[in-house]
Amino acid sequence: RVSVAESGGGSVQAGGSLRLTCRVSGYPYRAYGVAWFRQAPGKQRAGVASVDSDEDKYYADSVKGRFTISRDDVDHIVYLQMNNLKPDATAVYYCAAATKLAGVDYEGICRGNNYGMDYWGKGTLVTVSS
Repeated sequence: RVSVAESGGGSVQAGGSLRLTCRVSGYPYRAYGVAWFRQAPGKQRAGVASVDSDEDKYYADSVKGRFTISRDDVDHIVYLQMNNLKPDATAVYYCAAATKLAGVDYEGICRGNNYGMDYWGKGTLVTVSS
């Protein structure tokens, strides 16, 4: 049984940093990809960063150069390091996983395309104050 769980959200001032953690269980080693999404109040959920099973990484234009996604396949963790945070980053951040066989367009996720992810976490709140 697959499960996905986020942690690491919190409150930070503009310019600060946070690291979100996504723990994925139930998949064989490197048999899945992961994407981070965020949903701000009154807005649609949007892809932020993604990493496929080959460790190719993609980012939304709005976070390039400030956010870094990485995966630890030994512990089945995917991190989202967020630096130089801006108030518009305030949102609930969700992690989602999909099997490598699902054919997910991980680059497209960060461009606003349909998701196709199989399993979602419950989200973690990030608040950035000015």
